[in-house]
Amino acid sequence: MAGDGSRRERVVRSLYEAYIDGRKDDVGTMLTEDFTFCSPRDDHIDRIAYFNRCWPEPPPFRAMELEYLKIVDDEVVVRYRAEKHDGGAFRNMEVLRFRGDRIASVDVYFGRNV
Repeated sequence: MAGDGSRRERVVRSLYEAYIDGRKDDVGTMLTEDFTFCSPRDDHIDRIAYFNRCWPEPPPFRAMELEYLKIVDDEVVVRYRAEKHDGGAFRNMEVLRFRGDRIASVDVYFGRNV
């Protein structure tokens, strides 16, 4: 549908902005009820485990720059550079899958320190 790509891009950008600010309540509305999260450390964890494991307080990063964002149908591929409060930085890739206007899953592929 026309406009889905721009709506999904706004949702994705809002997700990363909310992560930097620690606004997980805002993110809850972006995710489907059956949302799953995968990474090399997490195998298809649900929403509750995702918020418990991946949203520490205070937020661990001072900045995240989206370096690449590509939307194809219901998938969004993102490469970002994250800067930690301690000065360290790294890059990761993520694949976000949408169902309608909400994120149904995220698969993270860890990168290297930069």
